[in-house]
Amino acid sequence: MSLSQQPEAKELAKRGESLMRHSTNRYLTTVRIAFRAKQRRFDDFEGLLEDSMVKPVQRAITELSDEQDLPDLLAG
Repeated sequence: MSLSQQPEAKELAKRGESLMRHSTNRYLTTVRIAFRAKQRRFDDFEGLLEDSMVKPVQRAITELSDEQDLPDLLAG
């Protein structure tokens, strides 16, 4: 693992921890992440996503974390 990948992994871990910390039900949060990752995986197969180097689970955690942190910007 190179040094350039470590900050990304640390940032992803922080986002995942934040999602779990703010959730009322850890199981449902995990299911949401898995469902979103499954959606992104199929979007990736259809060629709808331009950034196919990011794994679907990583993308799902990032998206859900952004939705949690910035609900006003993504709502409308």
